[in-house]
Formats: sequence, C-alpha cells, structure tokens
Amino acid sequence: MTRKQRRMTIIGGSLAVLALAAALVLNALRDSIVFFSTPTMVAEKHVEPGKRFRLGGLVQPGSLQRGDNLAVTFEVADGNAKLPVAYKGILPDLFREGQGVVAEGALDANGVFKADTVLAKHDETYMPKDVADALKKQGHWKDDYGGKPSEGAKPAATAQGNPQGAVR
Repeated sequence: MTRKQRRMTIIGGSLAVLALAAALVLNALRDSIVFFSTPTMVAEKHVEPGKRFRLGGLVQPGSLQRGDNLAVTFEVADGNAKLPVAYKGILPDLFREGQGVVAEGALDANGVFKADTVLAKHDETYMPKDVADALKKQGHWKDDYGGKPSEGAKPAATAQGNPQGAVR
C-alpha cells in the first residue's frame, strides 16, 4: 500500500466512525429532540404514567380552576385533543386562558398531567428591538411585526427598564 492509499483509508475509516457515532447519538435522542409534545402526540404515543416529558398547547378557556395552597388545574388543548393538568405553585405572569403554555412533568395513573414547572409562551409577534431595527435597515420589515399589543398587555422592558426595549 502506498502512502496516499494508506492516508485515504485512514480518512475514510475516520469518516465512517464519525457517521456511526452521529447515527447512534441521534437514535438515542430521537424522543428528546422534540421540545414538547402536544396532547394529540401524547394520546398517539400512549405515554406510560411516570415518564417525564414536556406538554405544550393552549390553555382551554373556562378550564382554569384555582384551589387551596396555590393548587391550579386547567386543560391544555391543541385543537384535536385535551389533557387535564394539575400544578401547585405560582403561575407565570403571562399565563392566562387561551394563551400558549409549556408544562414539564409526568402523567399520573388517572391520565392527569402533574406539572412541576409551567412556562407561558410569549406570542409569536415578539421581536427584540435590535432585530427589528436590522430588518428595517435591510428593507425586510413587515407592518404586522409591530402589531398592537393585546389588551391589558404591558410593553416589554429591557434590563435598563426602558419600555421601548422590545417591539411588539
């Protein structure tokens, strides 16, 4: 074998080992790649009780019930399926009915999602001021980027407390 053939064999073997390692990592992380599962996905996968995952969807209007000692129950829906959620703790400021939410926890034996963390999703029209300025400068600005904030919403504040720090 010449030097060039030996070098090409080593490079080819290294690439094969690297491809195999990448395939093994992606296969192991197959279920973890999704940032959250919707109620429909949970029903289709038949998730067993006790397995931790993230549940995402919209809080069903009229489903929010507050109990004693910061206990809260509500339903998360994605248009096709609903899943009841039980949480004990302080809810985020952006949490409200009809708003997007991501909850971390596990299903119990009764099919209720017991959340230990609830995150409210910001609406899709949020954009940091520097990104909006860059889009304006490049001529890619759309009028609906600066849409009016929803009723009762406060303007976002930056670390300096400037309410003009974010464009809605």
